[in-house]
Amino acid sequence: MIKTDIKTAPLTPAFGVEVSGVALADFVPSGRFDELRALFEEHSALLFRRQNFSDSDHMALAQAFGPIEDRKADERKKGEAFEIPKVTNEAIDKSLKGGTMDMQRLQLESNFLWHADSTFIPTPALTNILIGRVVTSEGGATELASTRAAWAAMPEDLKSRIRDRGIWHHYSISRAKISPELAKQPMFHKWPATHWKSVWPNPVNEREALYIASHAYKVDGYDEAESQVLLDELMDFCTRPEFTYSHKWEVGDVLIWDQRAILHRGTPWPFEQPRTLSSICASVTEKDGVEEMQLPC
Repeated sequence: MIKTDIKTAPLTPAFGVEVSGVALADFVPSGRFDELRALFEEHSALLFRRQNFSDSDHMALAQAFGPIEDRKADERKKGEAFEIPKVTNEAIDKSLKGGTMDMQRLQLESNFLWHADSTFIPTPALTNILIGRVVTSEGGATELASTRAAWAAMPEDLKSRIRDRGIWHHYSISRAKISPELAKQPMFHKWPATHWKSVWPNPVNEREALYIASHAYKVDGYDEAESQVLLDELMDFCTRPEFTYSHKWEVGDVLIWDQRAILHRGTPWPFEQPRTLSSICASVTEKDGVEEMQLPC
């Protein structure tokens, strides 16, 4: 049950709420995480504005959702600590990265594609907790699209072409859409292709969401060319204005969304302006429905 000190306001008519009345950092230490999780299951996307939210707060909240996703575990030396990932165009020395073919820039540009994080690894992400640390004066928004709302509104003739089918995903697929050179980087070939059901039912409320991403490339029962046509059509439908939300960042804003039911993308900004978002993904567990989604590879 949500207590009355928690206030919500819709982000869009279709999905998402802005949450106020309780500081985000207070939910875990106060033992009220279940109330936040209930909002997450019901609305798919949560916005907290201008929070005082430290790195330790960030870690604690992510761990409350599930195991922290650590894509670089195999790269760190023994005893080297996990560092909160940053989506940034700043180099370690704070100088701005540049150059059209700079791999970091190309990687940032790949985030401009609609995607769900980690559909390409054996245990995908349940949520992303994204925090505005350094923001731009223009551009640089983060956009969300509800594949739950879109699936509910989708015409049956389109639904019938994907329902009960599996979809194949690979990390390099999305990167190849930006640059063949980027797609060749070893980090995009760490994991073999994954194979997921196309529709993810929420175990809490049984509401279904289409499970696609820019990493998807093959639909069971179609060849790759036919698959791409269908995936493009599905993506176009899911990202219509009535199913999307665009967030203009302020320092301290926190976005939390359900990766099983929400696509997201960044939008371009003047690259001479620094922009840094802190991002932690928590992985799905059995209670989130992952075992029912897995298909043979």
